[in-house]
This record gives sequence, structure tokens and C-alpha cells, in this order.
Amino acid sequence: MGAINQTAAVWLLILLAFVAANLPFINNRVFAVWQPKSLISSKAFWLRALELFALYLLIGALGIAFERWIGNVFAQRWEFYAITFSLFVVMAFPGFVYRYLLRRA
Repeated sequence: MGAINQTAAVWLLILLAFVAANLPFINNRVFAVWQPKSLISSKAFWLRALELFALYLLIGALGIAFERWIGNVFAQRWEFYAITFSLFVVMAFPGFVYRYLLRRA
């Protein structure tokens, strides 16, 4: 595979998934880059959820790229995607707590 082995690729993907899952909740920019003028105060929850789903797709594409780089890409059924999306949402819990549940003085 080159300079990175399979174990390192898996841990890198998990770390990137954790960061990506929390990204919508820790800032008010869309994808941490774009700040629309209409979103001066805060992003709506629906926009954060949409961004979370888009980042899930991006991390999934990166996972498929890692899998292709390492060897064969295995076909997955809907159960795999339901479970991985659920895990992605669970990874977003710290960011959600930071944004919505912690009291700011």
C-alpha cells in the first residue's frame, strides 16, 4: 500500500470521522469555510444536520478510497450505511453537547 498500512488508514479514518462529525457544531461557518451574510448570528439546526449528512458522505467516500487503495472494495447493503451513519451521529455528540447543552455564562 505504500507509506501507510491498513491499521493506520483505519485509525486515520476514525479520527477524521470524529473531527468531521463535530465540525458542524463547533463553528458557524458552512463546512468551516463559508460564512453567508444571512448567517451572521448562528446556523439553524437543519443546516447543521444537512452539513453533518454531507460530511458523512465525504468520509464514506474517503473510506471507499482507502479500501480501494488497500485492496478490494466490498459491496455493502443498506444495513452497513444505517449503522455507520448512526455511529457518525454518536461521534457528533460532544459537539452537540458543546453547542446546545452547555450553559454559557
